[in-house]
Amino acid sequence: MITILGVLLMSLETVFMKVTSIESVTFTFYIGIFMFLSLNIILLITLKKKTISVYKVSLKPILMCGFILGISIIFFVSAIKTTTVANTVFLLASSPLFSAFYSYLFYKEKSKKNIYIVSFFIFLGLGVIFFSQLGSGDMMGNIYALICTNFYALYFVVLSKHKAANRFAIISFGGFIAATISFFLASSFVIDMSTLMILLLAGLLVVPISRVLISAGTQHLPASEVTLLLTLESVAAPFFVWLILKEVPSNGTFIGGLIIVLALFINSLYLLKVSKNT
Repeated sequence: MITILGVLLMSLETVFMKVTSIESVTFTFYIGIFMFLSLNIILLITLKKKTISVYKVSLKPILMCGFILGISIIFFVSAIKTTTVANTVFLLASSPLFSAFYSYLFYKEKSKKNIYIVSFFIFLGLGVIFFSQLGSGDMMGNIYALICTNFYALYFVVLSKHKAANRFAIISFGGFIAATISFFLASSFVIDMSTLMILLLAGLLVVPISRVLISAGTQHLPASEVTLLLTLESVAAPFFVWLILKEVPSNGTFIGGLIIVLALFINSLYLLKVSKNT
């Protein structure tokens, strides 16, 4: 339930990104700064002098996970700004496949047969989305989304191995990394008052709280199950954007996304059945 609430909140982020006209790296810079400030203020209020020790005790996982998260945030915002929300979140739905790959690559955790079956349908869905948009302006955004998906999957794999590390500190450092890199890439930092209000709402509340809730899920669930729950965003985010901004996904995106979501949903039901029988 914690993870699901975090995913629903994260689905609202796409609306904030779409309604602002500033470039993606400028948006990421402000979001990153606000994330860093808000989460460290929470740590200082709750832990006071122990805040520094939180960073010292878990410095390695904070640096590793924060860096990976920061990169994923940059590519996520770039994808949302460059292609449709549906394209981005349907590609992000393929993260369980990459989680299984990175779990084996770095921790030698072997995947079960169902992962290989699901992988086939995920690749099929990804192929439909990409080939339906060859030569269109959405292709670059799709590539950004696929890069984001890889970093996001890797983030949860590494994070699930460090259950004791403070999630607020990790996400705070992720915001710092995103802001630092974006600072050198942005051409302008000038924003109007309405944009500032949107950035404050997103950066101080929605983005950090959603990441904290989702990251907290890794303390109770394996990375593969957390990334499976992220597929909920594939339905929620396009719905919110359609409801508010009337953005409609293309036929290719809809068909490819439907293949991915259905494959992951059926796999989730299978995993639930297996867990009840063991």
